Amino acid sequence: MKFMKLGSRPDAFQSDGADVRYVVSDLATDVVVHVGEVKFHLHKFPLMSKSGKLQRLVLKATEEGTDEVHIDDLPGGAKTFEICAKFCYGMVVTLSPHNVVATRCAAEYLEMTEDMEKGNLIFKIEVFINSSILRSWKDSIIVLQSTKAMLPWSEELKVVGRCIDAIASKTSVDPANVTWSYSHNSKKGVACVEIVESTGKASLAPKDWWVEDLCELDVDLYKRVMVAIKSKGRMSPELIGEALKAYAVRWLPDSYDALIAEDYMRRNQCLVETIIWLLPSDKSSGCSCRFLLKLLKVAILVGAGEHVKEELMRRISFQLHKATIKDLLLPAASPNDGTYDVRLVHNLVQRFVARTALSHNGGFVEKSDEKMIELNFEQESTLSVGELVDGYLSEVASDPDLPLSTFVELATAVPEVARPVHDGLYYAVDAYLKEHPDISKTDKKKICSLVDVKKLSTDASMHATQNDRLPLRLVVQVLFFQQLKAGASKELALTDDGAHACIRPMPDQCDPCERRIPKHPNSLNKQVTSLSARESEHHRISEHRGSRTSFKDQLGGLLLQSRSRRIFDKLWSSKGQGEHGGGKGSETSGSSQSPPLSAKPAEVKPSPLPPLRNRRYSVS
Repeated sequence: MKFMKLGSRPDAFQSDGADVRYVVSDLATDVVVHVGEVKFHLHKFPLMSKSGKLQRLVLKATEEGTDEVHIDDLPGGAKTFEICAKFCYGMVVTLSPHNVVATRCAAEYLEMTEDMEKGNLIFKIEVFINSSILRSWKDSIIVLQSTKAMLPWSEELKVVGRCIDAIASKTSVDPANVTWSYSHNSKKGVACVEIVESTGKASLAPKDWWVEDLCELDVDLYKRVMVAIKSKGRMSPELIGEALKAYAVRWLPDSYDALIAEDYMRRNQCLVETIIWLLPSDKSSGCSCRFLLKLLKVAILVGAGEHVKEELMRRISFQLHKATIKDLLLPAASPNDGTYDVRLVHNLVQRFVARTALSHNGGFVEKSDEKMIELNFEQESTLSVGELVDGYLSEVASDPDLPLSTFVELATAVPEVARPVHDGLYYAVDAYLKEHPDISKTDKKKICSLVDVKKLSTDASMHATQNDRLPLRLVVQVLFFQQLKAGASKELALTDDGAHACIRPMPDQCDPCERRIPKHPNSLNKQVTSLSARESEHHRISEHRGSRTSFKDQLGGLLLQSRSRRIFDKLWSSKGQGEHGGGKGSETSGSSQSPPLSAKPAEVKPSPLPPLRNRRYSVS
């Protein structure tokens, strides 16, 4: 910190209580200067020789026959007037970054210019500011902070502008050339150090060496400094974003109660709006998505303007794929809307989808030579948003006040290409059904229709078959497609084994889909029976017992719970009644229609499953 001493005579000012100051001298004082509530007993000549203002006031008082002068609007008050009075007497005074602005403003008010005397107080203060203060990083910040108490004088004297320009210029200096002290590690308990030569190499300051020091400025001054820094065009958007984040952490309270406290609500609102206004112009860089979402959360809590929220949402939509579920748990603006603002997240997803649709057609590109899926940046980010939305739905589904329509709107806002697997959506739907057990059958059917059972993994399918909260129709669909997948897997495994070839139809007898997936699980068994005598014998026994038993044996590994067994018992008992009627059991009809034991396996034709509309069972 820089200091400047003026004068050479010893300090002779004395105090008589809190309201009286006088000069110890052989000559009696002849004027009393009232500065606020403090009286200064002084001599006319030293004051009139250096201050044009005091010269006029003293002459006017003499004409009126009094020795008292009143000054009520002096910048800095009695403390600053004492410094100016001591300078008039030639006594030693010390100027520092803490008092130089107030003294400069008081000297201007008292008209202590060069016209009164060469080398007057204004001249000496200007030399100190220009040669020392503005060349020091820390002193410039201290002086700038002190100018707020001296407005509008400090603004008119351009002290504020000069400090801002000096600070902005220093932040743009190459860190390799930084030679002043910096305090980027002060928050970690590390003292400020001077960058000096060490072991033959210069100790380089980090690129963000200036960030922490600027956090000490008030929001209005900080805004002006950051505008000056950005206007120079030498600072990267990432570093600007880091500085704004540090300032937000420094001044925004951590607790919810402190954030919305009535005494600080306006200050916090102004702070958030300023930070958002200072965000880098490049919407896709500079600030992380997490930081932007935190700002949005604070903006909602403190009641910031709609234009502020709109700007944040536009920026967030550019990098929504980088967010986490916790980041999206924004509080609802109204208690009637539930715990979380799901509609706001829905708006963000819509913006993201609309933006990516403009730059990409939304579909995957398949390479003709390698048959591999090629993902570009837009596709990868779209997949990330799909997973993010499904995870978010699982979290907010536990909110008992979440409307079904809001849940469905957000789930359908994600394009199909973003959801190649429906496991996350399935678990979100299940969480909603668990928290809302009293919804109507129509609503349950509506929310369950979001899930595509063909896109469920094996684990999710197994969970669904044992889930009592799902409609029976959905469970049947899951079981059916799982059986198709199982049959296709076995056929492919047998095809890959050169010693065991399956009996296949000719290419002109079926389409490619039918060649990959058998229409009925029994056809797979009949292909397998041709491989060995033991398997053939087992097949003939199964045919003798009836097609229902054969099919249930294949489903034994899948139907682990009693509910799933009851479903298929019901299905196949209805099948037997529909085909044979008259109260005949399926075993009798199955035995009568079984082929002779000498029949070749390839000649046995499976009985296809009857259509769902012809089965005699109720589906809820």
